[in-house]
Amino acid sequence: MGARETALNVLIACRQQAAWSNSVLKEYLIRDRLDRRDAALAARLCYGVQQNRGKLDFYLAQLLTGKVKDLHPVIHDILHLGLYQILEMDKIPTSAAVNESVTLAKKYCRRQKFAPGLTNAVLRNAVRSMGTLKEPTKLEDKYSHPAELIRLLAADIGEARLEPMLSANNTVPPVVAQVNTLRTTSENLIRELEDEGVLAQMHPWMKDCLVLSATGNLEQLKAFQEGLFYIQDPASKLAVLCAQIPAETNTQILDCCAAPGGKSYAAAIASKGNAKVQSCDIHPHKIGLIEAGAKRLGLSNVSATCHDATKDEPAWHGKMDVVLADVPCSGYGIIRKKPDVRYKDPKTMEDLPQLQLQILQTQTAYVKPGGTLMYSTCTLLKRENAQVVEAFLQSNSDFYLEDLVLPEGICQDRPGMLTLVPGEHDTDGFFICRMRRKA
Repeated sequence: MGARETALNVLIACRQQAAWSNSVLKEYLIRDRLDRRDAALAARLCYGVQQNRGKLDFYLAQLLTGKVKDLHPVIHDILHLGLYQILEMDKIPTSAAVNESVTLAKKYCRRQKFAPGLTNAVLRNAVRSMGTLKEPTKLEDKYSHPAELIRLLAADIGEARLEPMLSANNTVPPVVAQVNTLRTTSENLIRELEDEGVLAQMHPWMKDCLVLSATGNLEQLKAFQEGLFYIQDPASKLAVLCAQIPAETNTQILDCCAAPGGKSYAAAIASKGNAKVQSCDIHPHKIGLIEAGAKRLGLSNVSATCHDATKDEPAWHGKMDVVLADVPCSGYGIIRKKPDVRYKDPKTMEDLPQLQLQILQTQTAYVKPGGTLMYSTCTLLKRENAQVVEAFLQSNSDFYLEDLVLPEGICQDRPGMLTLVPGEHDTDGFFICRMRRKA
């Protein structure tokens, strides 16, 4: 099975099962045993189509004699794949894009006898029309974000930041590695990675952080297997560093919504391996993943347990110096990594602030007097960010906002709160808030 067929299978599975493309893609790459080159192409095709669905439909409307909405779903997927290769990828021969798409139509649309001919006609028309097709002007077509989502985001981040963010959402996110400074240094890790054929550069503003390229399968790298680094976006690590975790053996840290474990690892390393980190998640199958990551990194000070962050745990009352609450959210800050997030119906997530506030309220019992409570999300909506914090502070007068210590060039929205917007610092979209309990 080739890269294009794997990509098509992922698109079909995501549509039929309402599954996330990143998880399905990972599963199918393993299933189809694609080599490094084909796996990279399959990933680019999957994410490229998801990122440009509206734009591709804008072009399709000019190439079809009928209506885009009347296309059979699988034919629609195949045309998206073919068009993306022809119009958005420079290194794919147009003949290969057309011929491989026709082959897929023959195999996957056998009941639609017209499918191969339609696919061939539309894609050859696209090749002939290159450079003459009308370009989209509406933001929802140009950047393939639903109009309702664009209005929602514009209201919260402002018009000036909107289009750069939409554009950034359609870029390929960098692979960012956080150095396990308990085992190596940034300089030594760069040399080791280069010996394995991986290019690594220092991150422009995050210490002990590397931007990688030409990685291939990260898990096969010796440096990865030896626990010299883990993958985490700078924004997510910053949410931990803003807690200013002390390197003392009696420091107690709770990461209440921990999976996949990056914040727990960052906290453990920031404490120089001295603090005790209790890592929790509601999903039992994710506990093993957190534990395996901690073991690979040599972080014996991280322990993981299955726990619902909305449920009280009396054994933790008044014990924690730092509580990290990176809560479930709409995910609108990580669209460049999960491009299909943009197509979620915002109305289905209107109850999230209630859950987020409930989690925060539950964590208060665990924070020592004088301790720190960190609240973070990977979304940009004020109703899930600042408004949740404001509601929390109104009913918890013993907590107050505390200034964030930030890298040069990054500024708080207001004391104690920061919103990172894609397109500005090359990070995921993220909200970070630091609160302290009165001593």
